[in-house]
Amino acid sequence: MELAKEITEMRKAAGLTQVELAERAGVGLRFVRELEQGKPTVRLDKVNQVLALFGCELAVRTKS
Repeated sequence: MELAKEITEMRKAAGLTQVELAERAGVGLRFVRELEQGKPTVRLDKVNQVLALFGCELAVRTKS
C-alpha cells in the first residue's frame, strides 16, 4: 500500500483531523497535507515523527 494512503487511513481510524495529527506529531499542518498527498520529497525524520504516533517506523534499506 502507498505510504500516503496508509497514513491517511491510520489517521482517520484514530479519529484525528490533519490539524490534530500535526499537533500531536510536532510537525506542521502543511507537512501532514503534503505527506497525505504523496509528495515525494518529504523528510524521513518527520515522516517517522508522524508514524511514531501509530507505533510504526519507516526505514530505508541499503543494498549490500
